Amino acid sequence: MDEKAKPAWMQDELVKDIPPGKLDFLGRMFAEGHGKSQKEMMAMLLPMMKKAKQEKLTFTQQEMTAAIAAIKKHSSPEELKQINKILEKSKGGA
Repeated sequence: MDEKAKPAWMQDELVKDIPPGKLDFLGRMFAEGHGKSQKEMMAMLLPMMKKAKQEKLTFTQQEMTAAIAAIKKHSSPEELKQINKILEKSKGGA
């Protein structure tokens, strides 16, 4: 992915230690989920996680925490609401 084309969160200091391949995957996942309802987002996440497994991409808790923090830092208030709802739903075991 071209440096200039990368979203601001992908260039944030918080994610500097995450390998580029993992960042690109997260970027695709975030872009595909942008603007989707919570239900649509949850339906999209399962195939994306399966794809990550096929690509042998695993994320440490530290990497996920850093990526989520960077995404939140560069999100609009509406996006933050959606992100927080999805995170709550995923923690609750839906």
